[in-house]
Amino acid sequence: VVCLRHHEGVIDSVDYRLDGQTVSVPVATVLSTMPLRELVQKLDPPAPERVKAAAARLAYRDFITVALIVDAPDLFPDNWIYVHDSSVKLGRIQNFKNWSPEMVPDGRQTCLGLEYFCFEGDGLWTMKDEELVRLGTREVEQIGLLRGARVIDGTVVRMPKAYPIYDEGYETAVDEIRQYLDGFSNLQVAGRNGMHKYNNQDHSMVTAMLAVGNLEGRHRDSWAVNQDDDYHEEGMLEGDNLIEELESLEPTQPRVPQLIR
Repeated sequence: VVCLRHHEGVIDSVDYRLDGQTVSVPVATVLSTMPLRELVQKLDPPAPERVKAAAARLAYRDFITVALIVDAPDLFPDNWIYVHDSSVKLGRIQNFKNWSPEMVPDGRQTCLGLEYFCFEGDGLWTMKDEELVRLGTREVEQIGLLRGARVIDGTVVRMPKAYPIYDEGYETAVDEIRQYLDGFSNLQVAGRNGMHKYNNQDHSMVTAMLAVGNLEGRHRDSWAVNQDDDYHEEGMLEGDNLIEELESLEPTQPRVPQLIR
């Protein structure tokens, strides 16, 4: 997306790049999942300076997955493992086959997703793919999970802005942006990046469902999802058959960090 054009509180059109060309399309409604910072920066006319400043201070943590194909049918029973070993850069390992055998077409092999937490532009992010595959192979062998098996292939996926950072003052910045965006009658935001909230996939899908309902004329506070159970107490989901599902998700979510002085 290149820009979102608006007039008198309504998003009129969206410009985006496709095959090197800029395409402009008229829109009736907009559901944005792009990073909240970028949404503000792409508005035309520009947002007020205070809102642009709030957006500019939002920070993100980036993410790399090094997927290794291992010549072994079964390495360990876990879906994922967090790695607490200061001798390696590796942060977490996913065993995709244990999520579903369908994720690894050849049953004689295993696919491990080695996850590295980084910042866009740092040493890890800028490493060549082949160097990252070698690093991942060396580290997973070092911590003893290969069990003598052989890595036969690998690929790298980089995911910018995978994690919104909860630093001091981020809530004030998000509130400033939210108040401004609430002035658009046909704009809703959803998802982890779209709301700068550390939601899991389930909560992100719920925010999207609520956002769609709002675009259809409902009035539900999607920002209350995964926020101290407010969305239960206010009855905002009454009649949507989502309350039980949301309650079951709560234990899976990290608490929002609070500043202790």
